Amino acid sequence: MTEELKFLEEQEVSPGLIKKVEEFRERYEVAAEAVYRITKPAIPFYGREVLEMAIAGLLEGENLLLTGPKATGKNILAENLAYIFGRPSYNVSFHVNTNSGDLIGTDTFADNEVKLRKGSIYRCAEYGGFGILDEINMAKNDAVSVLHATLDYRRSIDVPGYDKIDLHPAARFIGTMNYGYAGTKELNEALVSRFLVIDMPAQTEETLGFIFRKMFPGARAQAVEQFIGVFLDLQTKAQNSEISTKALDLRGLLAAMKIVDTGLAPALAVQMGVVNKTFDIFEKEIVEDVVKTRIPSSWTREDVYGQG
Repeated sequence: MTEELKFLEEQEVSPGLIKKVEEFRERYEVAAEAVYRITKPAIPFYGREVLEMAIAGLLEGENLLLTGPKATGKNILAENLAYIFGRPSYNVSFHVNTNSGDLIGTDTFADNEVKLRKGSIYRCAEYGGFGILDEINMAKNDAVSVLHATLDYRRSIDVPGYDKIDLHPAARFIGTMNYGYAGTKELNEALVSRFLVIDMPAQTEETLGFIFRKMFPGARAQAVEQFIGVFLDLQTKAQNSEISTKALDLRGLLAAMKIVDTGLAPALAVQMGVVNKTFDIFEKEIVEDVVKTRIPSSWTREDVYGQG
């Protein structure tokens, strides 16, 4: 069993689902020119129920929409799913200027003729990749219209001026969306109906503990507990609207944990990874107070990782 499937076993994911993932991987080989897009996620995803829902949907050819507030692991889950299924991943970060040409491709002049420079959605369809549609609720109607036929039972893309292409049978799309970000909007019913929706739960002590133990097996248990406490305390304050979600940054906290290992004082590392993510002076004071109660300024690398 491969490393990524053992990871599912560790979380007690249904053996039946794991077996079907193995069969999926064996059934669909990856083209040599797309192998480099199979990447191991930097952060593992922990959550048996969410993994089981996502895997079951993808096995049946469905597309997923991952919703929820910041720091619930939407992109991390999407990256982990592509790796679990052994598929190349294609990331599309939507913004107000994303148009259909960015997704399908645009004309370019090469070898004395006009050719199609293929976009991410086109390549994903061609090679049977997993397309990660980040912040899909920021997409303009022009871009969303391309996705309608791609995501429903037709599973095809009509490329203006070129041929219609059918999606590779292994191709899947995973959309992510945050609530209430500037520039976002409600998704229309036609688009939402093309997805199975997973509302991502907030991080817990258990899920964070799993991630930290996986990424930092040599760290002291007491120090890990305090780093996790920083995140949970900030999450509570964000949920109670005492602070914004700017400092609620799991990637930043994990990055801080990494740079402590190089010898930087933990308090300074967390300053860079968490505290300085907010630019409001009053909010920053609240975040600093949370950090100070958990990460003493006297701590050194040895307090986090022991002698080494």
